[in-house]
Amino acid sequence: MSPIALALLVAAVALVVAAEWPRLAGRLGLAGRSRRRRSGSGLRKQHLRVVRDEPDDDFARSVERDLAALPTIDERDRKKT
Repeated sequence: MSPIALALLVAAVALVVAAEWPRLAGRLGLAGRSRRRRSGSGLRKQHLRVVRDEPDDDFARSVERDLAALPTIDERDRKKT
């Protein structure tokens, strides 16, 4: 086998492995290990909290106000086009 053919064969194998890596990692269990290692004991999310500074009534009123401000098509205008 010539050195050029051997180099092309190695390049082809490397290309197939690179293209199929996500599926291979899932089958080999590599993704599960890294996910478990990253999740830890939830230390990253302990400092997060829900902030509720606006009552739901204010939100509903603001949505209604925004909807009322939207441009609409009048029935007479729709028939003209």
